[in-house]
Amino acid sequence: MFFKKSGPAWLIAGLGNPGIQYENTRHNAGFIAMDALCSDCGVALRRLKFHAYAETAEIAGQKCLLMKPQTYMNNSGEAVADAADFYKIAPEHILVFSDDVSLEPGRLRIRRKGSAGGHNGLKSIIELTGSENFVRLKIGVGQKPAYMDDLADWVLSRFTQAEKKLVETAGAHAAEAAKLIVAGQIDRAMNLYNT
Repeated sequence: MFFKKSGPAWLIAGLGNPGIQYENTRHNAGFIAMDALCSDCGVALRRLKFHAYAETAEIAGQKCLLMKPQTYMNNSGEAVADAADFYKIAPEHILVFSDDVSLEPGRLRIRRKGSAGGHNGLKSIIELTGSENFVRLKIGVGQKPAYMDDLADWVLSRFTQAEKKLVETAGAHAAEAAKLIVAGQIDRAMNLYNT
């Protein structure tokens, strides 16, 4: 007896910029969280598909597509929209890990939906999926210091060692929150991690 292979029920994307020059920069907090989730699931993102390194994994009994877009931050929507369209994944079943300059390093904030809030990666996803109704898990990277003129310089700057530890811990918490969200327990995830 043959069964039709079903596609993923969820799409989880960690946002960042590809390339060694961007490793451990504030804008790559989404990549850090995705690395934690992949480690938890025992998968490696090595396959290039949908303009992203992508792989499927089972999380909370659901088949999920995990991805790190390789389009650079401002074009993240190309990867997310292509994959969502291909697998017919509704916006409500898309979870995005991204950095947030309004939160202290290591703080998390989960939202069911909303505007881009000035974040170009989220803006690209909203534009290309045509929806604001995707879950976003924001990882704090700290506010731009007053002495810096350009926000881009700040988000492309590297974490201090102390900040990196906080963000890596936040990445582990993001992975735990993702499991709850996929399991349909977003309220519990928000209660636990929106501190």
